[in-house]
Amino acid sequence: MTILVTGAAGFIGMHVADHLLAQGRAVIGIDNMNDYYTVSLKQDRVAALQQRHGKLFTFLELDFADMDAVRAALAAHAVEAIVHLGAQAGVRYSLVNPHAYVRSNLAGHVNMLELARERRVRHLVYASSSSVYGGNDELPFRVEDRADHPVSLYAATKRADELMSETYAHLFRIPMTGLRFFTVYGPWGRPDMAMWIFTGKILSGEPIPVFNHGRMQRDFTYIDDIVRGVIGCLDHAPADDGAIKAGGSRAPHRLYNIGNNRPEELMHLIEVLENACGRKAHIDFQPMQPGDVTATFADISAIARDVGFSAGTSIETGVPRFVSWYRDYHAR
Repeated sequence: MTILVTGAAGFIGMHVADHLLAQGRAVIGIDNMNDYYTVSLKQDRVAALQQRHGKLFTFLELDFADMDAVRAALAAHAVEAIVHLGAQAGVRYSLVNPHAYVRSNLAGHVNMLELARERRVRHLVYASSSSVYGGNDELPFRVEDRADHPVSLYAATKRADELMSETYAHLFRIPMTGLRFFTVYGPWGRPDMAMWIFTGKILSGEPIPVFNHGRMQRDFTYIDDIVRGVIGCLDHAPADDGAIKAGGSRAPHRLYNIGNNRPEELMHLIEVLENACGRKAHIDFQPMQPGDVTATFADISAIARDVGFSAGTSIETGVPRFVSWYRDYHAR
């Protein structure tokens, strides 16, 4: 049972690979190790997987947007299923480097669809994003809601991934599940995300940038909860039975929100971080950023019904875990 995990040197990819390997499943991880954020963190994630799991984990450094390279690298490997988590992430970065999103999130996603078709995999699970909901102001976000008014190119590419996946599921009957992630955090997290930025600046006594003057809500979701949802979906592929799936498809393709189902006020998060860090934050209030949204809130009823998913980790529990890891990692 060999699972291909793209973005295996990334935050979510590393944790998903780790849990699959802990279950005794062989994993081939691929990642292009780009410098969107510090490469040493990605190298450390890969090293941790190799140290824990030995030969059960195979890592290939390659760009999945290069189909010839993908085919060549995987020629000698059997692939049973794909967990496609690799992507060019970040809403704000898409404003300054749009071509990185076109290459990775559009061309790269099509390559994974083609690989799934060629290999006839039993299931392709891929990462979408809560960003697809754009400026929707009706909360919580439901998979049945319209998602055709994105407010960033990043969001537009993720919605395009969902539509292309629907086409492939319809034409080639490939079972697929798209997961709309909601603000994931935890150990080994991303340095470009608020949890990491705030923690670092609070500990160093620097001001933290707080956008929209703090009037923000986010459905913060702890990484362990996310991983359980991803693997639960992987092991329960949608049936090709003509029934309407979550998201509205009659093909073997479904869409799920995967979040904590509990939006938190940004200022409350900062209070929890202050308690975990043992220091007060110096806050630099700033206006709303282009491409950002004021609130996210996941309706997870579909994934709870179909897969039994629930997210039980509150920020009062998850944030101190992250801060503890952050301190240990930077003390090395």
